Amino acid sequence: MHIPDGILPISVNAGGYAATAAVTWYSIRKIKQKENPREGIPKASLLTAAFFVVSWIHIPVPPTSVHLVLNGLLGALLGYYAFPAILIGLFFQAVMFGHGGLTTLGVNAVIMGLPAILAYYIFRLRKLGGKESPKKDGAFGFLAGVVAIGVSVAIFVGILVTNLPADFISAAAERAAIYTLAIAHLPLLGIEGAITALLVVFLRRVRPGILDGV
Repeated sequence: MHIPDGILPISVNAGGYAATAAVTWYSIRKIKQKENPREGIPKASLLTAAFFVVSWIHIPVPPTSVHLVLNGLLGALLGYYAFPAILIGLFFQAVMFGHGGLTTLGVNAVIMGLPAILAYYIFRLRKLGGKESPKKDGAFGFLAGVVAIGVSVAIFVGILVTNLPADFISAAAERAAIYTLAIAHLPLLGIEGAITALLVVFLRRVRPGILDGV
């Protein structure tokens, strides 16, 4: 789901950077409102590293393949730390792996970072209706993972399809390829949902304090 350099017009890339700057500012503002903002930095650093590495884990879905993202997991476990964590991870993926690009860094941060914040609010719903439990953690963790990937794919497809040149000779073929790639991500929804659910249930059992702040 990384959009590489040279695909989008300058105006869209600039808009992506503007949106990313605004969301990063807001995320940091929310983090500073915490009683101890530094407390979440080690957890954020660990999950940033996980986000950075998992892009190498490819899952074959003929006729293409997809890779793990884990933005739902980051949102569920980090809250507003997730957006800057994903931004940093995307920067190093672009520089070191060539995944995405520097001109599209802002757009890619929006594609993966905004759904992570949405996943955070979805995961918080587990606190409604009484006492928390591993089953509720797992259910809302699964939902957070599924929704984060689903929304990311929707934004990714929307940006690409709406920015194909109208006079591009292969526009129809390009749209078909984009839609095929989107469909290929459907199995990833379940996989990421399951990973998120299993990890939050595991953490609830061994380190419940990690989930207390989210």
